[in-house]
Amino acid sequence: MTAQMTFIWIGELKKSHFQEPVALYWKRLQHYYRVHEICLKDASGRLSPEQRRDKESTAVEDRLGNRDAPICLDQRGRSFSSEAFAEQLSSWLQDGSMRPCFIIGGAFGLSPQLLGKARLCLSLSPLTFPHELARLILLEQVYRAATILHNHPYHH
Repeated sequence: MTAQMTFIWIGELKKSHFQEPVALYWKRLQHYYRVHEICLKDASGRLSPEQRRDKESTAVEDRLGNRDAPICLDQRGRSFSSEAFAEQLSSWLQDGSMRPCFIIGGAFGLSPQLLGKARLCLSLSPLTFPHELARLILLEQVYRAATILHNHPYHH
């Protein structure tokens, strides 16, 4: 059985300069894994930042399945080298009782409640990135991890 993982994003990719490379890494990932994407709508701009964050996080939680292990992206999360991330990904994928579910929140991040349910809070960098760029970086790093695990020369 092919390993599976899910990606949940808040907001659509609107700019073509992000759409094309995201599509490239999405296609490349499909050579190694069954990947599922759930793209949720941004909460109304009329809400306060905390209300937007909480509403979006609730929408994410509503989409999590029993086997989904939430891996929430958060700048205060844990950082990995590419090799260490590949090892971590391998351990998640080998655990048949769970499926990694990578989550990128909206402009105001994810609620403390959702972060508290995460199997891991993952930081791509202590820097702040636009959500479109974070999505691209995450997909590239998951693809890089796959190539490391499958001894493909991409990582070099």
